[in-house]
Amino acid sequence: MENSTSFKPSLRLMDATMLVAGSMIGSGIFIVSADITRNVGSAGWLLFVWLITGFMTLTAALSYGELSAMFPRAGGQYVYLKEAYRPLVGFLYGWSFFTVIQTATIAAVGVAFAKFTAYLIPQLSEDLVAVDLGFITISPAQLLSILVIVFLTYINTRGVNSGKIVQTIFTMAKLLSLLGLIVFGLFSLKASVWSDNWKNAWDMHHLNGDGSIASYTTIAALGAIASAMVGSIFSSDSWNNVTFIAGEIKNPKRNIGLSLALGTLIVTVIYILTNIMYTGVLSLHDIAVADKDRVGVVASQHIFGSSGTVIIALLIMVSTFGCNNGLIMSGARVYYSMAKDGLFFKKVGTLNKNSVPGFGLWLQCVFACLWSLSGKYGDLLDMISFVVVVFYVLTIIGIFILRKKMPNAERPYKAFGYPVLPIIYIIMGIAFCLLLIKYKPAYTYPGLIITLTGIPVYYLIGGSKKRKAAELPVESL
Repeated sequence: MENSTSFKPSLRLMDATMLVAGSMIGSGIFIVSADITRNVGSAGWLLFVWLITGFMTLTAALSYGELSAMFPRAGGQYVYLKEAYRPLVGFLYGWSFFTVIQTATIAAVGVAFAKFTAYLIPQLSEDLVAVDLGFITISPAQLLSILVIVFLTYINTRGVNSGKIVQTIFTMAKLLSLLGLIVFGLFSLKASVWSDNWKNAWDMHHLNGDGSIASYTTIAALGAIASAMVGSIFSSDSWNNVTFIAGEIKNPKRNIGLSLALGTLIVTVIYILTNIMYTGVLSLHDIAVADKDRVGVVASQHIFGSSGTVIIALLIMVSTFGCNNGLIMSGARVYYSMAKDGLFFKKVGTLNKNSVPGFGLWLQCVFACLWSLSGKYGDLLDMISFVVVVFYVLTIIGIFILRKKMPNAERPYKAFGYPVLPIIYIIMGIAFCLLLIKYKPAYTYPGLIITLTGIPVYYLIGGSKKRKAAELPVESL
């Protein structure tokens, strides 16, 4: 059968919403509250970090609704940046998206799936060595991560409907399971634990593993909040993936913006309730010193007893499996759009017989598998969060630019709260990035350097010569 020449719009509002929510919820909500608690040291500030992250996510999603309605085509954020600025800026996003943001996120989520599978099958532990190549050792967990990434990539090369079915089933399963965990947790709430945790809810300090505390100066407290938000932002990220797959969504001018609003709101509420539940069943010390930061496991053990480990392991396996399906499904559409603009390998800009960018999916798979072999979950998390927020800020600034650059363009939906909410997001995003550079430079600079290496790559592959093609109106692509 011949290759297809165009995407097939087959995703409804429900499918798009499940993609938003499913791509956001991975393993982070079960892990990162430990690091947040160590950084801020109190229940009030723990919830504040999640609330401010939720506010930023919702604000960004509502702002992106305007852009998605203006440019309802495959590529999403890459297209927005290209139209607002110039092809180079769009390319830098696509470059960092391919080299770090999407592929490393897929790897991180895949490794998380494998880590929790090891609770049920100890032979798959990350602490064991499956292959020793001398210069690198590979654990069974890493091998399982690679296997899952390859399997989900194959599923998605079979067509968007195959990926849609997996996404909807697994997202609904994890939403219901998370709600169940929250309900059972709130029924198991311990009055003494709740009282102790909320006694000095707004006393911020660093909580050490031995139970001791270290006070912050005002500036250091801001740095602590920024450091804490690395985890919550990573856990709330990937909501924008639905914009990448716009060419396959029915009535995209309406449904993309709605799915962004609904999906991010659902996840934000669930994340806040989950952390309220944590503070009702676990002491702050227990949250902070949870083994390998697995707060969800400790909470589940308190709620369900000895069977809690199995229950939470299964929940996280479902969660991360569905999350990775959404990431894999949507990511290749960005590379497809770049290739159509002459800014990526030509082969990536073709669709297979199932009307999906099969070559792009497999190329993404290879890089994600390499990231799976690269190192620790936390390393990837820190590197990704910084780069992601930089591009979110640039994209939202792009709304202001496009209002002046294209004043008469059709805008079926306009950014909610414009200009106040977008400006607040921009200020918060810039502050987050600056504080992260100061207090967590080890993994912010590598992400920034990788992004900037895209500049010579852009010109090396002839980006300047192909600029004319890249500046064609989106409608002509």
